[in-house]
Amino acid sequence: MAAAAVPVALAAAAVLKAGRWQLYADRHRIHLTPYPRRSCPDCRGAGGWWAGGPFPEMEACGCWSERRELHIRLLPAPAWPDEPPF
Repeated sequence: MAAAAVPVALAAAAVLKAGRWQLYADRHRIHLTPYPRRSCPDCRGAGGWWAGGPFPEMEACGCWSERRELHIRLLPAPAWPDEPPF
C-alpha cells in the first residue's frame, strides 16, 4: 500500500510545482496558495513592484494575486473546553 502512495505523492508534488502552488497541510486542513510565475513579463517572478511616492507600497502582480487560495478542511478543530478536565 505504501509503495502505491509514493508515485501518487511524487505526481502531486510535480503538479504543485508546475502550477506554482505552495502546500501547507496538517491534520485539520490543507491550504494551497499561489506563487508568482517566474516567466511573468510584468514582475519577472518578484510578485509585484514598488509604487513610488512618499509612502511606497508593494503592488501585487496579477500573475498570482488574482488566483484563488484553496482551503480544504479535513478534521474539525477541537473545541476549547470551558472547564478544566478535573
